[in-house]
Amino acid sequence: MVRIKTQQAVGTALAISSLLALAACSDPGATAATAPSSASAATAGGKTFNLTPEQNRVKVTVDAAAAALVPEAIKADGKLTVVATGGTAPLSLFATDNKTLIGSEVDIAYAVGETLGLEVEVLPVAWADWPLGVESGKYEAVLSNVTVTEARKEKFDFASYRNDLLGFYAKTDSSIGEIKEAKDVAGKRIIVGSGTNQEAILVRWDEENKAKGLAPVEFQYYDDDSASTLALQSGRADLTFGPNAGAAYKAAKDGKTKEVGTLNGGWPLTAEIAFTTQKGNGLAVAAQAALNTIIGDGSYAEILDRWGLSSEAIQKSELNPPGLPKK
Repeated sequence: MVRIKTQQAVGTALAISSLLALAACSDPGATAATAPSSASAATAGGKTFNLTPEQNRVKVTVDAAAAALVPEAIKADGKLTVVATGGTAPLSLFATDNKTLIGSEVDIAYAVGETLGLEVEVLPVAWADWPLGVESGKYEAVLSNVTVTEARKEKFDFASYRNDLLGFYAKTDSSIGEIKEAKDVAGKRIIVGSGTNQEAILVRWDEENKAKGLAPVEFQYYDDDSASTLALQSGRADLTFGPNAGAAYKAAKDGKTKEVGTLNGGWPLTAEIAFTTQKGNGLAVAAQAALNTIIGDGSYAEILDRWGLSSEAIQKSELNPPGLPKK
């Protein structure tokens, strides 16, 4: 079902409590399309995704200098236990056996652990369960689209590995040009998630446009992804605006949409996704070193390209980078 917000109602959306707080990533499974579990691979637009348990992951080599930074408590059993939430293609999802976790976050976890000379175990957890699990030391890290925030930095350490992006997507044959700033969305019919950071950004852009006499945005809201897809493909909507990772995967998988612009998820600030560890135990330092090793040798780029996420690559991992501010 579609709900089209009137111009007056859009104005009330300015009461959304905090643009930056909303950017601080909740469960990614709530907003991104999931991959089919009934096929071993999905192909379209020249892109093939291996969805089987046999992943043939990108090979990495041990970096002795980075491995030397691993805390003794983790070296003791030689294992790095990482958690991910699953259910969000291409970040982390279940393979065709419905039990093996795969995806870009899983590949990064293996690449970091193996670069550090550790055995890697990736476990599925509910989004609500990872903070206590990592803080208590039950799990050594979480890779599940976790955005760095100043509030989270009080309890966790971070090594960044991906830009947090939102994406504008149109039909493949759309004549819409690049979306970079407020004026580019004037008069467009845009599908967006209610109560999300992307809606708050779009509301601000729309108010800016209306103040300049430009045509308002028509906000469209759908209850499920299939209805949203049908609206875009049938021409009832011009654009979708939401988390880039899931949209990029979908575009590569079915070839029916194209990216026409990206925006940092923390706009107007910068938000980064990071390898998240217990505060002060030293693992984030080792993870940062490992991430910079795989960035330098090209294996990081291979992993992101494998899952259609090259646009979200970073040039260098940062330890505890500036996070989105507290409310």
